[in-house]
Amino acid sequence: MPPRSYASPARHAAAAQTKARLVAAATRLLRKAPRAGVSLEAVAKAAGVSRLTVYNQFGSRRGLFEAVFDERAKAGGLLRLAGAVNDPDPRAGLDRVIEIFCDFWSFDPSVGRLHRIADPEFAEAVAARNERRRKAIAALVQRMSPEPAGENATRDLVDLLFALTSYAMFNLLLVNGRSAAEAKTLIKGICAAALALFRREGGRE
Repeated sequence: MPPRSYASPARHAAAAQTKARLVAAATRLLRKAPRAGVSLEAVAKAAGVSRLTVYNQFGSRRGLFEAVFDERAKAGGLLRLAGAVNDPDPRAGLDRVIEIFCDFWSFDPSVGRLHRIADPEFAEAVAARNERRRKAIAALVQRMSPEPAGENATRDLVDLLFALTSYAMFNLLLVNGRSAAEAKTLIKGICAAALALFRREGGRE
C-alpha cells in the first residue's frame, strides 16, 4: 500500500500566509525600488524568510512577479474583465474594458512606478499582462459589425485602441488639473471616434 499523503489544514494555511506575506513584501519593495528592480534575497529578507522559501512558493523570480500582478489585478478590479469581454453587446463591452483599465490605472499610485522599472524580467511580465488587454480588445473588435475592411484595418484598430487604453496614455492625460474621471471620459470619447472612423473607412471599400 502506498504511503498515505498528509497535508493538514494548518500547513496549508501557514503556506498561504507565507505566500501572502511574500507578495506584500515584494509589492512594498517594488513601489520604492531603484529602476533595476528587486532581488529575491531582498524580498526574502523583508518577509523574514529564506531565499529557498521564496523559490518553494513561486518557483522563480518571474513567478513572484506574476503573483504580485495577480494581487494588484484582484485589488484593482481587473477580474471584471472577463464579464466585459463576454458582454452580449461588444460595443458596450469595449466601453467597460476602457472603464476597467482607467479605474485600474488610477486606483494605486504604485501602478505607475511598476511600469517604470527597467528590470528585463519584470518588463517581460508587464508586457505579458498588457498583452491580455490587447487580446480582450481584439476579441471585442472582431465581434463588432460592420468590421473594418480587411485584416490590416482590424489590426490597426486594435493597435490604436490598445495604445489609447495604456497606462502611458492615461498618465499623459493627467495634466492641467484633469482628474482621473475626466481622463477616463476623454479616452472613451477618443476610442469611440477611432471606432467610428474605421467603420466609415470600412464602408468605403
